[in-house]
Order: sequence, then structure tokens, then C-alpha cells
Amino acid sequence: MHITIVSALNVAVVCPAENPFFAMDTGVSGTPAEVAGVLEELGYAGLGGSPTGADEMAAALQQHDLTLFNVYWVLKFDDQTPALSDSLRDCIDSLRGYESALWIAVSEVRKEGQPVALSSTDGDDVAVSRLREIADYAAARDVSVSLYPHTNYWMQRFEDSIRLAEKLDRSDVGITFNLCHWLKVEGDRDPSELLTRSMPRLSFVTLNGADRGDTRSMGWARLIQPLGSGSYDGGRLVETLHAMNYKGPVGLQAYGIKGDQRENLRRSMDAWKAMQPKNE
Repeated sequence: MHITIVSALNVAVVCPAENPFFAMDTGVSGTPAEVAGVLEELGYAGLGGSPTGADEMAAALQQHDLTLFNVYWVLKFDDQTPALSDSLRDCIDSLRGYESALWIAVSEVRKEGQPVALSSTDGDDVAVSRLREIADYAAARDVSVSLYPHTNYWMQRFEDSIRLAEKLDRSDVGITFNLCHWLKVEGDRDPSELLTRSMPRLSFVTLNGADRGDTRSMGWARLIQPLGSGSYDGGRLVETLHAMNYKGPVGLQAYGIKGDQRENLRRSMDAWKAMQPKNE
């Protein structure tokens, strides 16, 4: 069964009644046709990809009734330089017509030539101004934006992305929750309170298997495993998302996972299906 939903980004998407589950390109490689074929075979809803060749990938996925949900872009902002470069404009232009989002990670903010401390609100005025510039350009091309917190970047905490999105206060700028970065930056604690605060701006969630414990001191090999692996209860987090009535896409993070990609994708899909409520 398929239904049409309207996400927090005001983009109507036809998707399964459960959250669309897509693979990030950290865990699948090949030509666009090969990637699309594997994802369709294993039951994924699409891909979270790279700016390089995004239009070709989106077109290949579309031929298999799949979606390029987003492309990932790392940016540095300063108070002297506009945010939009020719390459960023080209990327946004290439996404037009595919209902894709631009995933933005902000690695650095500089003011008067000096870097602002990580997570410091001192950088908010510059970041909000530059993000508004990008969002205005993207909105004119029907491309949404989602803020992607990343370990050791200026916007590294999930709360940083919430704060910026609230200041922007736009329906076309959403927030991404990344489990692996949450565990690395925030530690092994319950994200429910901030997830609740992030609604309805929460536009993407990324999941993976992981271990519990002193996660801030763990390496990525323990914090990013095939879904269903490790001691972290991913199913509990999925239950939380369902209880919050989160209907948006969920992505599979697979950065650095060794072994056969197809088998890892298959295992993770099996784990995802097992995490779904039994009454759906």
C-alpha cells in the first residue's frame, strides 16, 4: 500500500505507509544503474548520495521508481564571503524536479577572520544569513534543505541544528538526526526530548547498528555497524519515532563498514523490517 504524505519540508512524496528506508552512498557503490538495481532488489526506497553526478543518479533511481532523497554537502561560512558558489548553484540546479533535499553540514564559521568555537552561538548570525541565502536559491528550484550535524564540525550537536532551524523558521529548512554522530558527540543518552523539540522540522533520520557505553570515546567501527548489530537498541529508537508520529525518510548509515556491501545491505534491511510495529 502507498500513501501520499506531506513532510515537514512541504514536499508531497508518494511512499510506503511505513517510513521510506533509504541507503546512504557510504554503503553502496557502482554505476547509477548498478546502484539503482541493487537498491530496488533489496527493497530500499532510494539513496542519499553525493553532489557528483547527482542528476544522473537521480534519473537512474527514478527509472526504478526510487528516489534520490538528498545529497550531502560540507560548507564553511564566514562573514565576508557569500555562501553560494558556482559549484553549489550547479548542484542545486541539478536536483530540480527530483524532490531531493540538500543535506548541509557546516564544518566551520569564521567572523573577522577567526574561527568561531564549535557549537558556539557566536556563529549563529553568520550561519543563519548564509543558510538563508542557500535556502532562497534552492526554494526557487523546488529543492529543500536539511541541516546535518556532524562530529567535530561547528554544527556538531543535534541541538545546534535545531537552534539554527528555529531561527530560520522556514518550512523548507529541516533537521537531520544522525544516530552515529549523536552517540559520538552527545554520548549514550536518550535523544527523545530533543527529538520531540525538533518536530515538525525533523526531515531525516539516519540509523545504523552501534554499541552502548562510553560512546564518546569509541571509534567509528563500534559506532557504525550494520543495522541490528551491536548492543545499542535501534528498535527502541524506531519505536520512539513511531510514537512521535514521525513519517519522514530514514537513512542507513554505513560509513567504514567492511565486508560485502550487498550482504550488509540485506542484513540491515532485515533488521529494519524486524523493527517495524507488528500492527502495520
